[in-house]
Amino acid sequence: MKNTRINKLPVGIENFEKIRTGGFYYVDKTALIRDLLNTWGEVNLFTRPRRFGKSLNMSMLKTFFEIGTDKSLFDGLEIAGETELCDEYMGRFPVISVSLKGIDAADYRTARSLAVKAINEEARRLSYLMESDRLSRNDKAVFSLLMERDMDDDTLICSLRELSELLWKHHGQKVIILIDEYDVPLAKAKDEDYYDKMVNLMRDLFNQALKTNDSLYFAVLTGCLRVSKESIFTGLNNPKIFSITTVRLDEYFGFTDAEVRRMLQYYHLEDKYDEIKDWYDGYRFGNADVYCPWDVINYCDELLWDSTARPVDYWSNTSGNDVIRHFIEQEGDGLTKAELESLVAGETVTKKIREELTYRNLYDSIDNIWSLLFMTGYLTQRGQTGWKTWQLTIPNREIRNIFTDQIMEMFKANVAKDGERLAAFCSVLQNGDVGEVERQFTAYLEDTISIRDTFVRKPTKENFYHGILIGILGFKGDWYVKSNKESGDGYSDIIIRIEKEKIGIVIEVKYADDRKYELACKEAMDQIEREKYAQGLKKEGYHSVCKYGVACFKRECKVVMEKEGTYSERQAN
Repeated sequence: MKNTRINKLPVGIENFEKIRTGGFYYVDKTALIRDLLNTWGEVNLFTRPRRFGKSLNMSMLKTFFEIGTDKSLFDGLEIAGETELCDEYMGRFPVISVSLKGIDAADYRTARSLAVKAINEEARRLSYLMESDRLSRNDKAVFSLLMERDMDDDTLICSLRELSELLWKHHGQKVIILIDEYDVPLAKAKDEDYYDKMVNLMRDLFNQALKTNDSLYFAVLTGCLRVSKESIFTGLNNPKIFSITTVRLDEYFGFTDAEVRRMLQYYHLEDKYDEIKDWYDGYRFGNADVYCPWDVINYCDELLWDSTARPVDYWSNTSGNDVIRHFIEQEGDGLTKAELESLVAGETVTKKIREELTYRNLYDSIDNIWSLLFMTGYLTQRGQTGWKTWQLTIPNREIRNIFTDQIMEMFKANVAKDGERLAAFCSVLQNGDVGEVERQFTAYLEDTISIRDTFVRKPTKENFYHGILIGILGFKGDWYVKSNKESGDGYSDIIIRIEKEKIGIVIEVKYADDRKYELACKEAMDQIEREKYAQGLKKEGYHSVCKYGVACFKRECKVVMEKEGTYSERQAN
């Protein structure tokens, strides 16, 4: 990195104060404060996919409103221009700020203990209440219970309400409650089969804090899903929901195009704009088109040290992708192969979306899974077509890679199950039976999705078919299969060494634009000759070498082969 005096990129930092005091780059989202107050709701819920800045925005809200805040932290930011609003609200409120992100446990007992710990930590942060001359001895006894690790159920359920009552009594000002990642405990409970207990706990906790709490000024919650009101927000009067389809306050989670351009200009990375847009843009929340902040920050940080760094799947590496597996498994049982192919091709499918779900029923139907993919960021919208009906698409190359990687993993699993079919394919490949190679590889292609023209470039399409071949051949235990490393945007050849028979096989895969199979096959064979792949095998003592050119288009292929001076080919059916 040439200039070490520029602001650092805040990789993984979700604390507003640390960013503002530690010399980190900050994308200004403080206008959220103004718009949140102007659109006023006593209880406000923001739902966004993971890694879109929810926790940082919650930290920013806490820093702005909390009594005793350092007001200079907002100097130069957009909210500072709202002088009347700042005079009325900045540093004027007691704030309770609790994150439920860490309640990620394998059993209810542990999850409950982690919930108690979250309350303990916030109580300790507010421990000045123990010295308050405005609180009675009984008040302080109640507060002491909030710092105990062996907190009973009644104390835990009433903890946020009681803490807000004590703050109100001490400060003479009603309280702002911030609850970050409110639904993480429910997601884990569903996975680990203690959902009913956790729902009951969270329902009682939230009802006490948000429904029957006279000490509350307003509350903000964030989460991934808009959990059904019947499951957790029973009886809560009209909470304001700002979901991924809501136009109000739509630009405050995620980076807008203008914000990304400014960041790239600041770091002199303008030449990477197209690549970043291709990989990490494409999300639409309300009417705002946004990038994933986590991806942009991580990639820019990498580029500052390595200008040749290529984009990777930063977002998918932060969590499991089980929802994709569940989705693809529905193929043939509510999900059509044509729909899956349309998505991977960058096209849209029209689906009715249920924004309110219960975690218990996420995978009960294909309709629920469509909704889950949409709300968790694996799909995004390109417009509403009717009541609760949206055009859905894969947002960008990163998410498309998640889909294709999962498709490939499931394809490999199916290949491994049919050893007889695998042996037959390898046999005709070894014997140079070009017609059977073509027929059997086409049959394999029929078992997976096709790659169409509307989304990806030709080298990426070739990588997909290359991957299918490697997925098949990788299960042949007595063959040494080498796939040459990625070069630029494409892969080169596959080289197979059959040591026992001293037979070598070279395969070059090309994508046949507009079914121009002959041209693609010729390109493949010319590359094999130009790079002298077969000569290398012969020098190693392989007396027989089969050179295959494979041209693919959707689920069709053509194969040509040269073997020791002979040439064979067969047109695909």
